[in-house]
Amino acid sequence: MDLTQRTALIVGGTSGIGLGLARRLAEAGSTVVVGGRRAAPVDGLETVQVDVTDETSVRRARDAVLAAHPDLDLVVTMSGVMLVEDLRDPAHFAAAETTVVTNLLGTIRVLDAFTPHLIGRGAGRIVTVSSGIAFLPFPPMPTYAASKAGVHAYTEALRAQLAGTGVEVTELVPPAVATAGQEEVNPAALPLDAFLDEVLDLLAQEPTPDEVLVRGVLMHRWAERDGTYADLVARRSQALTALRRG
Repeated sequence: MDLTQRTALIVGGTSGIGLGLARRLAEAGSTVVVGGRRAAPVDGLETVQVDVTDETSVRRARDAVLAAHPDLDLVVTMSGVMLVEDLRDPAHFAAAETTVVTNLLGTIRVLDAFTPHLIGRGAGRIVTVSSGIAFLPFPPMPTYAASKAGVHAYTEALRAQLAGTGVEVTELVPPAVATAGQEEVNPAALPLDAFLDEVLDLLAQEPTPDEVLVRGVLMHRWAERDGTYADLVARRSQALTALRRG
């Protein structure tokens, strides 16, 4: 897709991958609005306050964005939380609920708010954001994996239902990316700029792929197909040692 003249909203775009993508799109010549819980200006980008766990907040943000940008043609929804859970302790449920409400239901709320506008235009694109962990779970974060697997399945269904409307649907599948201290927690995390370089190259392809898969996430996405799934999950389960010590 053409990245130079879009009018884009990135929900969850005030930090991390979302902010990096917003900067790149703005540099390419697109108009970009970033949404987050705080509406303070970010790098000169236009911002809108939105809490994806609150339906009223999402509707208010939609109305504000569409009033200012009736030509909105790109919606990226990537708000999310990553919480560690000990499934032996029923108290984990609070973290599980927060994760589902934010990652999965938050994605659905944003899509419900903006899909009618895009259909009415007869053209546009939705980008959802799942995770490599949707395809290759990281056992210390079980509900995160489940929520992102849900985003993947929902995206597939949304693409099928919007076929013929002119609205395209793309799923961005990040691996671990070095943002917000991730480079310290996970030395294997992909540098943000390297990740964004690949993402922008893939998004600019014609046709744009249904799934945006950088090289660093291929081992996650195709683990079952490649017969490496069980071994990789076993390796990732070693991280439970720290959880059990706690």
